[in-house]
Amino acid sequence: MRDLDLSLYLITDENYIKDESFEFVIEEALKGGVTAVQLREKKSSTRDFLKKAFRLKSLLSKYNVPLIINDRIDIALACDADGIHIGQSDMPYIYARKLLGPNKIIGLSIESFEEAQQAEEFDLDYIAISPVFSTPTKENTKIEFGIEGIKRISSLSKHKTVAIGGINLDNISEIITAGANGISVVSAILCAENIYQASVELRELVDKTKETT
Repeated sequence: MRDLDLSLYLITDENYIKDESFEFVIEEALKGGVTAVQLREKKSSTRDFLKKAFRLKSLLSKYNVPLIINDRIDIALACDADGIHIGQSDMPYIYARKLLGPNKIIGLSIESFEEAQQAEEFDLDYIAISPVFSTPTKENTKIEFGIEGIKRISSLSKHKTVAIGGINLDNISEIITAGANGISVVSAILCAENIYQASVELRELVDKTKETT
């Protein structure tokens, strides 16, 4: 199993970060305790996506934090990212693993209990329980898992789990106590007035809950 700390997993969103402040925003989050970063670019051209991937990889290497590319295996291969995150409509796991090899991180979005069961057959590094609660950054999802859904999946899955969707300081303790290995956020960090402080508070609460669980 490839080593991966899911405690505070940040997903980028070009709607929330201006290109000229990209490195500054991400570095503030890293200083605050982010443990993994997924580069998600829905609107960029392939060329621009790749340029940003190289920029982010250079920054993350200074903090020893893995770069995960959303969806695009070609981008992940081109920049030698640490891994990739795929959804249910993306390239099937078996082909992604064949292309990336045995040493790269692969995460998979889970949007139903049936998909969680199917994922047991795969050599994944984590599954993303999505969404835990409704959120504008996750559209067209099948269900909201809620806290009980996290408990059910975490108790049955052999994989590490990260929760995503509607996560904030008010529900983190419940999420970690329910069995999630970490939280994945977008707006909770990227929309904060103080990126660094928001990251610190999120990470501290995750760590504190793990210590008492």
